[in-house]
Order: sequence, then C-alpha cells, then structure tokens
Amino acid sequence: MEPRDSDATRTVVVTGSASGIGKATKTILESRGQRVVGVDLHDADIEVDLATSVGRRALVDGVDGKTGGAIDAVYAIAGRGDPTPATAAVNYFGMVATLEMLRPFLERSASPRAVAVSSMAGIFPADDDLVSLMLAGDEDAAMQRAEHLAAEPNTLGPLIYISSKRAMSQWIRRQAITSDWAGASIPLNAIAPGTIATPLSAPFTSNEKAAAALLKRMPMPLNGIAQPEAVAELLAWLGSEANTHLCGQVLYVDGGSDATIRGESVW
Repeated sequence: MEPRDSDATRTVVVTGSASGIGKATKTILESRGQRVVGVDLHDADIEVDLATSVGRRALVDGVDGKTGGAIDAVYAIAGRGDPTPATAAVNYFGMVATLEMLRPFLERSASPRAVAVSSMAGIFPADDDLVSLMLAGDEDAAMQRAEHLAAEPNTLGPLIYISSKRAMSQWIRRQAITSDWAGASIPLNAIAPGTIATPLSAPFTSNEKAAAALLKRMPMPLNGIAQPEAVAELLAWLGSEANTHLCGQVLYVDGGSDATIRGESVW
C-alpha cells in the first residue's frame, strides 16, 4: 500500500475517547477536520476492553476494518486509576499493545505520529518488582504481583497505578529511539499530566477539602487543577505533522508539580 498523502485529512485513533482527556482530544482533533476513530469500553466507534488480550486483538481488527489498515496517528490515552490488577493491565500492557499492534498501520502514513499518556505520579516511589515485570513483558507475573498489592487497597494498592505509569514512561524512553520508531520516522512521546479534572480524579477533587489535600501532596503552583483540554492541546500537537523531531520525551503538564517536587535533582 502506498503511503498516505501528508496533505490528506489525517485519520487517527484515540483510546479512552469517551471521557476525560481522551474525549477532549477527540473533540479538538475533529474540530480541526481530522477523522477520529474513538476507542473505549462504551460510547465509541470501537468498544473493547484493553485489559484483555481479546480486547486488544479486537482493537486492531476494528481499526483495520474502519481505516483500511492505514492511520496517521495513535493517541494511547485509555487508563484506570483504581487499586486493582485491571489498572496494571490497561495502563501498561493495554497501552503498549495499542502502540505496538497499530504501529504497522502508522508505517503507511507519510507523517506518522504516536503519543501516550503517562502521569506525573510516576515520579513517586513505585513497586520495583511490578515495574520490572511490566518492562520485561511478563503480564502473567505482573498480574500476580498486582493482585498481591491489591490485597491491601489502602496501603499497597495505590502502587499499582504509580508503577504502571512509571513503567510506561520508561518504555517510551527505551522504545522511541529504536529502529521500530525513530528508525521508521515515527515520533513516539508521552505526556505526564498532573491532577486533571476528569472522572478518574473525581474522588480526589469532588470538593474543596479533598482538592486542597491533594494539592498539598502534589502542588500545582501554576493555576492549580487543570481541565482536560490543557493536556489535549499538547497531545494534538504531538500527533500532528508539525512535530518532526520530539522523540522519547515525557512532557509534564502538571502546573509545576514535577519542578516543585524534584526540583533540579533530575539534572
């Protein structure tokens, strides 16, 4: 199949398109004339569960059927935040599968792009065993470790989310410069949001007291808690033809959380 004309209307895939950052991204892209294939558990063009291998295969089949096997960008946004093994399955293995399994479709574009959503939560202490199992691609063992952590939902359980985002950020850094991505002229990057007003964060931001407590742990000195559009705008640019050289970056859209917490230690 011939590469798609770069001047043609871009066809893109957005996972997690039914709510939050995914919905905002879909709205922005469609307002710019792009054809968006939305993916989610419900209210989407393709309804699948990315926590399962069956759902991941159905994603690929669905995208193939709706696009003819050629797309211009992938926005891997779907995620969970509850302290359960399903969070590890979606946030890491489902996201990696989305990017890897749709990569052949990107190779048919004249200007392919791929973006994932991680989280600034990945800078906090994680469960090293779970992170290692994820990066090793051992999903069965990772699920067993996640089940162990989930047995203590108020103490160890939150480490599942943190670890999934830490592993995802590391995967992006490792893979973006390889022959499969940079070598194929596909910029691969991620965004690490701070606290965003989405259904995922609602339990922690539903009232002023809860939001204040959260911002004490994760300060956002620039304008506080953000709306999904703040992240979606940058996602849209990362997946556009304008992004030609940003590679392997994890960009913090966090109102200053990372700079406040880690300061100059990253240098």
